[in-house]
Amino acid sequence: MPTKPKLLPVQALLVAFTALPALPLSAADSAPTDGEPGLPYVYTKWEQITTKDGLPNDHIFAIKADPTRDCVWIGTEDGLACYNKKTRKISSWKEKDGLPWRVVSGIDVDPKTGDVWLALFGGGLARFSAGRFDHYHQLNSGLVNDVVYGVAVIGDEVWCATTAGASRYNVVKDKWNIYTEQNAPMEEIWNYGVSARDGKVFLSVWGSGILEFDLATERWKHYLDPDGEMEIELYRDDGVVHVITTGVSYVDKTLWVSTYFGACRYDGRNWRGFFAQEGGTPSDFNNAARGRSAHECWYCTDKGIGAIVDFETDTWVVYTMDPDTHEGIAEVRRAGKILKTLRFKQGVPHNYVLWAEFDGNDVWVGTSKGLARAIGEGYYPRLRPLDTQTAGSGSRP
Repeated sequence: MPTKPKLLPVQALLVAFTALPALPLSAADSAPTDGEPGLPYVYTKWEQITTKDGLPNDHIFAIKADPTRDCVWIGTEDGLACYNKKTRKISSWKEKDGLPWRVVSGIDVDPKTGDVWLALFGGGLARFSAGRFDHYHQLNSGLVNDVVYGVAVIGDEVWCATTAGASRYNVVKDKWNIYTEQNAPMEEIWNYGVSARDGKVFLSVWGSGILEFDLATERWKHYLDPDGEMEIELYRDDGVVHVITTGVSYVDKTLWVSTYFGACRYDGRNWRGFFAQEGGTPSDFNNAARGRSAHECWYCTDKGIGAIVDFETDTWVVYTMDPDTHEGIAEVRRAGKILKTLRFKQGVPHNYVLWAEFDGNDVWVGTSKGLARAIGEGYYPRLRPLDTQTAGSGSRP
């Protein structure tokens, strides 16, 4: 998947949070103060799944929960896999099994037909239906490029984010549309991600910020960093934190955006940027964003997961792996202060995280060294006051 761009380092001129000194990892909890808003749910029970368990490859690019089949689809560097949650068995397909291309970089499932759509990194687009693969590429379809990063299904349409623009395929009409700098507000045409919901399609574009397409009006909106600076964030919360966007997730009328130079949120009126130096996300190098609600988003970074779980109070849970012991670590942070650190037997298999997927109360995480399932027994959203929280495998800190 994408490698770090050879650009100047971030030299952000930011207004930092006023934060108390962080507690050391071994420090005991401090007593809650008056007005304490509560603490978030923390995932402490994890399962790791690798090639030893049947995955075709441990480099995980894409994950899609499929509640109709009670399974999870997994795109890897060398094949497609399906994890059956009832039997806990894995089925897999490689090129010898009919998969048109070995690298599966994006997955979506059509809720009406059950068809599984696959973005193929170098091989175009595939549809997996009734045990058969249909292959779409530049020579037999309206796909603008065969390097496809992401795919999203909305209504009768399939949208593809490629390195040379976006393609839109109406399955019922068998009609293709192509969007590049010629007919869309793309200053660059390298599309990294796509998210579709509520009649809107959002594209994250290298060098062009976020593009929004309204299906009803056929009109575009363009979200850029308005200060015009590539190397610094000159003005706080004025738009997308950087024009090199790598992921976009739209949920509850809220836009979550990942970039290689920070992350941000937009509620339709106000922007908010997130940076590692403020103590939330563990890194500014973000591979993807996965929103759960208007309050929660999991950012997949090169140094672990930064999950903002309550936007209003700036409360985060950062999940990493101890490289020496391979234990899982979860840090609860608020406004840059570490409130609590938990350690558990295992967590994410590797700190280079490429994707996250919500599956009911559980969360699936794809890394460069395997797949993980965070089990949400007793899960609750946002925060709970200390006196109402209950213990469990993944409860309050």
